Amino acid sequence: MSVQTPEQDIEAVLKESGPDYEGFQFETPGGGHQSDVYMVTLRHDGEAYEVVVKFKPQGDVPFAVEPCLHDFVAGRTNVPVPRILVYEDNPDADVPPYFVTERIHGENLAEEFAGLSTDDRQRVLAQSGRILGDMHSEIGFEAFGRLTLHDDRIIVSDWMGDWREYFERLTRSHLSHLDGTPFEDMTDRAWDCIEPALSMVPKDGVPRLVHDDFRPANLMFEQTADAPITAVLDWQDVLAALPEYNLAQTEFLFIDSSFQDPELRASLRTVFHEGYQEMRPMEFDEGYEQRRPLYQLSTLLWRMAGFNAAFADESGLATARAEAQYRQQFERLVEEIQAN
Repeated sequence: MSVQTPEQDIEAVLKESGPDYEGFQFETPGGGHQSDVYMVTLRHDGEAYEVVVKFKPQGDVPFAVEPCLHDFVAGRTNVPVPRILVYEDNPDADVPPYFVTERIHGENLAEEFAGLSTDDRQRVLAQSGRILGDMHSEIGFEAFGRLTLHDDRIIVSDWMGDWREYFERLTRSHLSHLDGTPFEDMTDRAWDCIEPALSMVPKDGVPRLVHDDFRPANLMFEQTADAPITAVLDWQDVLAALPEYNLAQTEFLFIDSSFQDPELRASLRTVFHEGYQEMRPMEFDEGYEQRRPLYQLSTLLWRMAGFNAAFADESGLATARAEAQYRQQFERLVEEIQAN
């Protein structure tokens, strides 16, 4: 693993894989990205060219599957994903594995979402629905589990044939990572709520492609574009799962954790559902509504597990405010689950 500065690492990548250039500048993206991602502008023959360089993070995390998924998704759907320009799993330079993508113009949606007009929020939710509907209708797998790469093929690594069992495993994993966070006192209570509700979760269904980190921070946004989401980023956490899990997640991350007004939530949920149904038939029936808070609580536990890393550079006030918000969301979801 390289111990050089980011500037030295980027310079090594450009020397190994890039064109001749007269100089470069770089910046890190906003929106809470935790990987080593850099937006690079280089000058060549008097012109400026923009690319994105992503290095493999430290630790035992999947990396090779992400550039493969870019091509896999682009070849089967209309989901906007950046084109892979270079991928080096074993670089000659003294840098971690990396890939380089085209730079998609726009702003990080996480930095813009709270200030958008209602109309623009609805456009974002409608397109988000279409994107997920496109993915879920075109790509399926033989079992439930996390996607990885084997012999240059995308496979399901920890596969299971029972969605309920896999969802339980996934949720237990989130719970196990609460140790050392401000929420470790909530582990037993969370499981006491979740365990009896698991009987609502279907056992069978067709596993579909699920971007398990589909949230505003991983979307690029261009307000003036007809389709304002210009790119879906960070394909390293991807599952074969039931579509309803992905839908409930998205409703939580875009709507229920962001807005308090019931009428606004309802209007955004409606356009999200309608966007999805444009691409794929789906009944948002009573069964889905009963399971939605359970899926959302699992998603919240995942966010709680990553709380320390996400707020490592925030002030004490911001951290305390976020912790209080997470606890409030937890109480609401527990109450909704127990009411079913």
